[in-house]
Amino acid sequence: MTNFARDEFDRVPEVSSRQGVHRAASAPSRPKLWPILSAGIAALAVGLVAFLLLPQLGFQPALTPPPAAAADTSTAPASPTATPSASATPSATPSASASASEPASPSALEPATSETIAPAAVDKSQPVAIFNGTLTSGLAGRVGATVKSDGWVLGEVANWQGAPQQQSVIFYSDAAHRASAEALGELLNIPALVESADFPTPVAVVLGPGYE
Repeated sequence: MTNFARDEFDRVPEVSSRQGVHRAASAPSRPKLWPILSAGIAALAVGLVAFLLLPQLGFQPALTPPPAAAADTSTAPASPTATPSASATPSATPSASASASEPASPSALEPATSETIAPAAVDKSQPVAIFNGTLTSGLAGRVGATVKSDGWVLGEVANWQGAPQQQSVIFYSDAAHRASAEALGELLNIPALVESADFPTPVAVVLGPGYE
């Protein structure tokens, strides 16, 4: 140690940025990242805006037709050449339609016209039921006597137990007994005829209000 007293030059701080005689410490340089981050964020924002807003404004990318469509358009002009052959085929249809429109010869119609359906005959052997649907007592018996005197076989004679009738009706079971129903209608002056299979006899007479 020296014997001199300490002065201001002997007071050296323990931590100093200076090294040596008036020499500044060289701090390591760090790259600045904020410009790069800003540019990346801006590019991302522009891409997002373009992706969301441009389709709504009507900007859509043009679509090129697929190769298959191009091949179809190339073969399309060949179709008109086949139309003359198709137009030639209708020439056979007028002859066929003309032959179909020609009236058939009388000889061809003879088998159909020669067969005649015989009308159903009146069969008085089938029993006829008489039902009184009025409040007049004994009306069914009197009408039954008239039917029997005309040669018909008389069946059941009773009061009507079905739905109320608005008029007198003659019911027949099928078309084979319609002629019998018409004959009874003329005899009893009852023009209303109804086909029905709900009765036990082929022909049934239901006397309605107002019948005398």
